[in-house]
Amino acid sequence: MLKIERILDKSSVLPRQPYLSLTLPHERRIISRQRVTLDDGSDAGLFLPRGSNLQHGDVLQGASGELIRVQAAAETVSTLYCDDPLLLARACYHLGNRHVPLQIAPGLIRYQHDHVLDEMLHGMGLHVVVEQAPFEPEAGAYAGGHSHSHEHSHAHGHGHSHDY
Repeated sequence: MLKIERILDKSSVLPRQPYLSLTLPHERRIISRQRVTLDDGSDAGLFLPRGSNLQHGDVLQGASGELIRVQAAAETVSTLYCDDPLLLARACYHLGNRHVPLQIAPGLIRYQHDHVLDEMLHGMGLHVVVEQAPFEPEAGAYAGGHSHSHEHSHAHGHGHSHDY
């Protein structure tokens, strides 16, 4: 079984370099330690740093130097296509208020399919399309690079106590 331990900087990998491929849906691209099947059918194990979040196009390196390009699998998603920035902002607000991971791009918002959320947006006068597409949500304000872990304390002085 191929052991995969590193995420490479995409800029350091030549585009025509030979590589294997690994296609995973979003929910599996956020698991740093798991057994996977490469697209050629061979077994591999991911042993990436905790908190790793793989994105479409990332390049991984196996223990013996093999290069593996990550592909985002098509999955069932709900996509809101809209040219009105105010309506898109309102939709993002309401979905974000429900802590829904969102893929945001010009003229569209995408989330993992949920008929309740679809109905909420329909109630706002928006049209949602259920389709098969890769899902690449925003990493979040505190996610830097491929890892959410960081080495500092979250204690911040702000002039008052939280003792009640």
